[in-house]
This record gives sequence, C-alpha cells and structure tokens, in this order.
Amino acid sequence: MSVFPYLVAGWILLIGLYGMVRSRDAIHTIGCLAVAQSSTYVLLLAVGYRRGGTSPYFSDTPKSTTVVDPVVQALALTDVVVGATVTALLLALAIQLRKRHGTIDPDSLTGLKG
Repeated sequence: MSVFPYLVAGWILLIGLYGMVRSRDAIHTIGCLAVAQSSTYVLLLAVGYRRGGTSPYFSDTPKSTTVVDPVVQALALTDVVVGATVTALLLALAIQLRKRHGTIDPDSLTGLKG
C-alpha cells in the first residue's frame, strides 16, 4: 500500500484551501473550492484501488480473483456530480451578486437589507 496518493490528496486540499483564504474574488473562491473538492476524488480512488484488481461485474470471475471496490467508485462518481452541481449553483449566485450589488468582491459588499 502506497502513501503517495494520500499525500497528493492532502496537497491538493491544501492548495485549494490556501487559494480560498487568499482570494479577494467570489469567482476565484469558487474555483479554489472546486480544486479542494477534487482532492476527495483522489482520496476515494486511492481507497478503492487494488493492485492487479479487475472489474467485479463479470459473473465468470473466480472467487479468488482480486477485484476493485465498486462502492468506492460509485462514491467517486457521486462526488463528481455533487461537485459540479455545487459549483454551478455557486456560480449562479455569484452572477446574481454581481447583478444586484455591482461587485463580486466580498470586502466591498454592503450589509444585507431586509
């Protein structure tokens, strides 16, 4: 078992978090959030990987054959879909923020009005 994929996932997460902390723009923050979320893809694929593993979907596969975990693959696919949905929603909110307030800089936004 290699530690390298876990280190890569941690590094990608740290890069995304650093970008979110240093961001002065809503669009840049959303992009950095997408980068941070991509670390979960790497982590899930690292958890489900088996060296020499084959697809578990064939009925003629012998019981002693090493197979990859299909649940982790399904979780990774679900994570991709949820990440795309969240990114699209946040970008739509950023567009509305620009239309209503004229800026997407969080520091220059005024307080909410009821």
